[in-house]
Amino acid sequence: MTEPRPGDAFQPGDVLNNTYRIEALLGRGGTSDVYRARSEISGRLVAIKVLKAEFATNDDYLILMTREEEIREIRHDAIVRYSENHRTSDGLVYLLMDFIDGPGLDRRLKDGPMSADDLMVVCKRVGEGLQAAHARSIVHRDLSPDNIILRDNDPAQAVVIDFGIAKDTNPGAETIVGNEFAGKYAYAAPEQLSGKTDARSDIYSLGALLLANFRGKSPDVGANPMEVVQKKTQTLDTSDVPEPFKTLLDKMTAPDPNDRFQTMAEVLAFLDNGGAQDALSDATVIVAPPRAQKIEVAPKAEPAPKKAEKSGGMSGGLIAAAAAVVVIGGGAAAFFGGLFGGGGPSYPAVSPFALVIDNMENLPVAANGYVPDADLQNALVARMAALGGTANLTLASGDISDSWSQDVLTVLDDLAPLNEWQLSLEGNTAEINGTTTDQSVLAALDTKYSQGWPGGLSGTFDVALTSLFLAPAEVEGLLTDFADCGPLHLINAPLALGYGADDPILVAGSFASEASRDGLQSSLDAIAQARPVVINADILNPTLCLVENYLPNAPESDITIAFEDGATGRNVPSGEFVVGQNPVIDVIIPETLSTGYLSVSVLDVSGNVFHLLPNIGRSDNSVETLRASQDGAVPLRVAYRLDEERPSGGIAFAVDGTSLGKSKILVIHSDAPLFREMRPTTESALGYAEALSKQVEATDRLIRSLDSRILTSQNP
Repeated sequence: MTEPRPGDAFQPGDVLNNTYRIEALLGRGGTSDVYRARSEISGRLVAIKVLKAEFATNDDYLILMTREEEIREIRHDAIVRYSENHRTSDGLVYLLMDFIDGPGLDRRLKDGPMSADDLMVVCKRVGEGLQAAHARSIVHRDLSPDNIILRDNDPAQAVVIDFGIAKDTNPGAETIVGNEFAGKYAYAAPEQLSGKTDARSDIYSLGALLLANFRGKSPDVGANPMEVVQKKTQTLDTSDVPEPFKTLLDKMTAPDPNDRFQTMAEVLAFLDNGGAQDALSDATVIVAPPRAQKIEVAPKAEPAPKKAEKSGGMSGGLIAAAAAVVVIGGGAAAFFGGLFGGGGPSYPAVSPFALVIDNMENLPVAANGYVPDADLQNALVARMAALGGTANLTLASGDISDSWSQDVLTVLDDLAPLNEWQLSLEGNTAEINGTTTDQSVLAALDTKYSQGWPGGLSGTFDVALTSLFLAPAEVEGLLTDFADCGPLHLINAPLALGYGADDPILVAGSFASEASRDGLQSSLDAIAQARPVVINADILNPTLCLVENYLPNAPESDITIAFEDGATGRNVPSGEFVVGQNPVIDVIIPETLSTGYLSVSVLDVSGNVFHLLPNIGRSDNSVETLRASQDGAVPLRVAYRLDEERPSGGIAFAVDGTSLGKSKILVIHSDAPLFREMRPTTESALGYAEALSKQVEATDRLIRSLDSRILTSQNP
């Protein structure tokens, strides 16, 4: 459990939606916190993930929460059950999910090695859950010991949690954060480092974490980025692992995804067959009578129970994947009659004869449309299954060239090296879209398709060269260009390789105008390629911007600024108060802070600065004095309730309807007092800015951190 703070969104005892009573804070993350709560109606325990107040009105983060809610469509005991998003009257957004009581595999990892038998049980249980997710084109992308929980400490009741796109990171974890991918270096599949992810990446990560728990220690991923990349090309050392667990892990964690188990069904078949690898494939092709028959192919829930016979030097699994035939319906005789009577089956004509095959990052892998023969149908089914996708194909005839089927397969072979691609066909006219990070691949394809398309096809070829990594310095240059209200900052900027193909660019700060923010958004979009760009920034008034330009460039800290309604005592995490309300402000000194000095000021919407600490009534602002011998986190009140006794110089106020807008609370932690002389309790923003600018060169060496929050006053 995590100790609550006064500034937390919810406190133990709070009741949400007249139903869920908060019992404890389970953990804090970068964008959200997670609580344990109990239904007042049924008594059922639930977990509640609440988006932090500063993100609650940001459409980008709300979309990510909505995507996580959609995981509720997966119904499997090994997948955490999600419910739905709600919004409180204060504007906070939270997501309901099942509460899983038990240790995570990360806790078991710290406790020491687990047995191979227990880990194979975990593999089967988690594999069954992931198979259900993959069947819905959902890839976890961040499998690691911390997001698998053993309900009641039982390996047979393992549960996969945290399918969140906007993922909370564990302190100290090396994490690649992305819009649809957040994977730790230690467990990420090699292809994830270049932005490519499919169901086989989950298979790798599951194998890597099982090996870590067998050894009782996390994998060694290297001491620098080059070592990380190099180690990911190597096979994992399983020399001390007993069989059949060793063979299982070797097949799950092959560096080349084509050398791994291709589906979770294959992993489960291996386990069910006691280590045999030639169990039947989970893909079945259905060939219909001679009419425009629509077929849908997706992995089945369970693998075939026995091995397939071998024939012609090919494994039974391969034959099953490519040519297993189930004849259905009363027209079977007509089908075979056409086949042996010369000319093959006749399919109804369609126009346009369209086929779209997608392997794009933001789309499910799928083939949809018409095909002229069962051979192409079966080939596309096998290819989609290998990519963890689906095929929804209809046999039909149309105005296409005789070599159309072979031409399509030739194009698909050409597209295989791309990071992502889409092939759209209408008759003999085709369109290719995609991206690659390999200049040589692009040059070869561009040369080939500029000279002519395969067979009877023609069309357009539009493949873009994308950088594998985007340097933070390139982004920071744009932040400097558009900063008109103090410096702008990158959040979670990568320190090593740079922004990966899927990593989001997160920006925080303030602007003096909407035009500046929109200009930065457009400029970042232009260099981000497919990476998402999220700017979490306020539009401030001229007074606040004046002071922002003089503030020292210092990092944020664990100091928390909390708001409360003086009349009711309730937390106001949004920082929004209406006319007549009495804002109460607390500064929470964290447990880790015991030395230095704190300066607290309010930059008021009216153009004045109020110095809450130090002031004439509280001249000693050393952390040691403010702690007053108290251990742990210490709340320090700097703006009081109207009916509360306060020290000389302390302020208490109600929102005045004559001056509404945004004010800013500043908390500066320094090694020595910020100013040589006591500042007046109230002064103009211009006077404070000038005094700060005179001290900035000297105080930059003294200032440890600068934390701030916006307080918004508005009409009801």
